[in-house]
Amino acid sequence: MHDYLSGIQQIGIGVSDAEQAMFTYKNLFGMNILIFDDIATACLMKKYTGNQEFKRRAILTMNLNGGGGFEIWQFLDRKPVENLNFKLGDLGINAAILKSNKLEKSHERLKILKSITVSDIQVSKVNVPYFFVNDGINNFKIIPDCDWFQNGKHDLGGVVGAVIGVSDMQKSLHFYQHILGLDIILYEYEFVEHNISYKKVGLQKNATGKGAFNELLGNIMIELVQNLDSLPTRIYKNRFWGDTGFIHLCFDVLDMNALKKHAESNNYKFSVDSNNTYAMDNASGRFCYIEDPDGTLIELVETHKVPILKKMGWYLDLRKRNKEKPLPRWMIKMLSLSKVK
Repeated sequence: MHDYLSGIQQIGIGVSDAEQAMFTYKNLFGMNILIFDDIATACLMKKYTGNQEFKRRAILTMNLNGGGGFEIWQFLDRKPVENLNFKLGDLGINAAILKSNKLEKSHERLKILKSITVSDIQVSKVNVPYFFVNDGINNFKIIPDCDWFQNGKHDLGGVVGAVIGVSDMQKSLHFYQHILGLDIILYEYEFVEHNISYKKVGLQKNATGKGAFNELLGNIMIELVQNLDSLPTRIYKNRFWGDTGFIHLCFDVLDMNALKKHAESNNYKFSVDSNNTYAMDNASGRFCYIEDPDGTLIELVETHKVPILKKMGWYLDLRKRNKEKPLPRWMIKMLSLSKVK
């Protein structure tokens, strides 16, 4: 199978206050590296914002222990609409999955905070411990992991995946396995929670070493969850992309043209395509969107330029190098020069 993806670049999170969320996620999850902070009009996303253009602020932060980052997204001229009542298996991103190198330590640190809700540590049917963190709107699933870019001071790393509600497991498996290339089935089982029967399938794509940031982004893990007892509803029904919650899951793409051709040959079309370089602050790239069978938004980004030290105009231009060749580790670590302060 062709490798189209290098890893999870980020998960998009709609918030009502981007500045506050940036510092909250820095303190909770170690997202302390600032990649960009950009204010502009979201002119390419009208399909998902009521055919209107809205001004927004977007902030991308990362954790250099490894894994994807958070794209914190705020409407600046519209009050975002909340949905606090969605259930497990509802269509869309149910939770972000983050990794910990010391699960019990992470649990103890987060459990004492009064601003969030933290579950007990549980053990899955495949004998993997985990716990959930809820910040009042979003769920974050914390799992143990041994795939790290570096062992920093923080006990958590970045995003390794997401829990996604689906309506038809076979259709969703075809999309995530054969369109995106998450080819490994880690587990598949049924379970009952709150008197509702579910089916869960865990998919993985191991890091291949291909792509500038693959060593940093690491493995990809997706949990697909289907409600077997009743029809689920869409988490973003009657709401806009950018309203509060997880708005998309974003993958770092090695060759956008090849992926687009592959998707179209399987009857999946890109719903958004910037076509050429699109700038966000000092970062830039080609970004596209594709919908999974239930309309969950998957963002695809072919990175062109990444700022290393913004105030000195120092950045990496990835268009001038082999797309599959990884960057030297020391060069990636230079991203630590731009921190959330």
